This record gives sequence, C-alpha cells and structure tokens, in this order.
Amino acid sequence: MTLQDFFDDWNSPSPTLTVYTSGSTGSPKPMEVEKQKMLNSARITCDFLGLQPGDRALLCMPLDYIAGKMMVVRSIERKLQLVSVEPSGHPFATLGDEKPFDLVAMVPMQVYNTLQVERERRLLMQSRHLIIGGGAIDASLEQELQAFPNAVWSTYGMTETLSHIALRRLNGEEASHWYTPFNSVTISRNVEGCLVIDAPLVHDGPLVTNDRVEISGNRFCILGRKDNVICSGGIKIQIEEVEERLRRYLAEPFMVSRQKDAKFGEVVVLLTENGNLEAVRAICQHVLPKYWQPKSYYHIARLPMTETGKPARAAAERWVAENGTEIRR
Repeated sequence: MTLQDFFDDWNSPSPTLTVYTSGSTGSPKPMEVEKQKMLNSARITCDFLGLQPGDRALLCMPLDYIAGKMMVVRSIERKLQLVSVEPSGHPFATLGDEKPFDLVAMVPMQVYNTLQVERERRLLMQSRHLIIGGGAIDASLEQELQAFPNAVWSTYGMTETLSHIALRRLNGEEASHWYTPFNSVTISRNVEGCLVIDAPLVHDGPLVTNDRVEISGNRFCILGRKDNVICSGGIKIQIEEVEERLRRYLAEPFMVSRQKDAKFGEVVVLLTENGNLEAVRAICQHVLPKYWQPKSYYHIARLPMTETGKPARAAAERWVAENGTEIRR
C-alpha cells in the first residue's frame, strides 16, 4: 500500500478501513477497524509523548499493517509533519542531515541495523522519541540504547488495540521492565494468567490476550504467550524464557520451537542459522536447565519471520514437522 492509497481509504465515506494482523501465529487476517477509534488511539499517544502540531514524524514501516497506518493517523490527528521513506532495514540511509525527528517508530531489526552505521546511528539518537514495537527487544540491544540522550520506549499492543495501549521506558532514570498502560486503559488477569485489556476508546469490550503476565498495581510485565508454552513430560516451558536466556550467548539468529514426541508429548527444539550445531548444543547444555535443553537442533538457512519482523511461530513448527524426523536424546 502506498501513502496515497492510505489517504484514499481514509478520506472515503466509509467509517472503517481494513487492516491485517501481523501473522506471527498464523496467516495474516483482515480486520475492519473504526477510523474514530484510530483517531482516539493517535490522540492518546500524542498526548502522552507531548507531541505538538508541526512536530516531525518518520514513517518507515509498511502501510499494510497497523503500525504504519497509525503513524499516518497520528500525523493527521496532531498535524505532524510526516516524512515517509521506503520501508527497509535502514530507514535513515536515504535521509539527509536535516532537522531531527520528534517521533520515530521502528521494529527491533530496524533499530539494530541503524545502530551499525555511525551516520544513521547519530541521526536516530537525535530523535526526541523512539518507540519500538513488533517484536522482542534483545537484552544487548536494550543495553546499547541506554546511551541515547532522548526517550526510547518499548510498546505493547496489537492490531485489535489499534497499536499500543502501554509503554515502558528503555533508557534513563525511568527505565523499567514494567509496562504502564495509558490512563484510559484498565488491565486485569484471567484464570489462565493472561492479560485482559479494557480500553473503551480503541476497542469495544474487554480484550482477552494470549500474553501471560505479572501485574503490580497498574503495571504489568510480560512472561510470554500462552500458546508458546511447551508441555514436555508434564513440565511447562515458556518459549520466550528459553530464548531470553540464550540471547546473550548465541550470536547467530535462532528460534525455539516444539516437536511432537511419543514419550514426552512434545519437546523443545532449536532452529538456528548457525551451521555449527555441536557448538550451539554445547552452549545450550551449559547455560540452560536440563528440562529446558532442546532435544534436537536444526540448521535452517533463514528463520521464518513475518513481514513485520516477528518470529513466525506456526511456520517454524510446520518446518520442524516436515524436516525434523530424529529426536536426539
């Protein structure tokens, strides 16, 4: 979708427009969302970040998904000066040394790539607010962002909430592992330990998520997705916890997945772009508890990812089912 395509949709008589889910747990699905609720979401974010008419915002994500669409809606609602570049891994590559941006939204991969190029890194560091969403932020990346002089935020949200409903600060004295919802949002936890969101300005009725959380006061911390729990021999293993433990030790891209097993029901397996599987196995055996250790290790040329940069969990499981026949114990 081009920017003109979006404006054509936005300016049409219809009170709704179509967005697509990210597809991290399956195929992307179309959703009809209300334009007024998108404006409500944009207003909440702009108010929280203190954005004013005339401030500069960078659009560097695809307009097929909610994150890109909402950057345009924020520019409409707050009369921001929107600068659009072709979505890529290096959004600042084609930009000149111009006036700094007041709002930049990126996925972790774009942030990581930008930090590798000194000129692009410098331009990003000048941004007043950097919001990062669409995937987990690696601990080493989060550490590198500590040096930023301006505000860096991790966002929590989904297509159904029309982008984020909570933020957590990644740098400075306010840095925290806890997400703080916007004032118009109420949170709770259901019997399965999953987050329940009540955000009437952007969603009709309570929204039950698949994210297992810990709640403290009005803040919450993500433990992992309910559907990313591997039940192996009666032990429940959260995929995100295993990946988080391994991130500081495995340099090549990797992903934890599951495989059916006659003895244990299902077992932990690891997909990696590193061809030295024995080295990867040695690291896992050294740093992981025994019951977290993968039963099989698979080399894959490129990990399955969604268009928005998230791990494509369902595709990974299909790949394992089709390519993984031997369980190593």
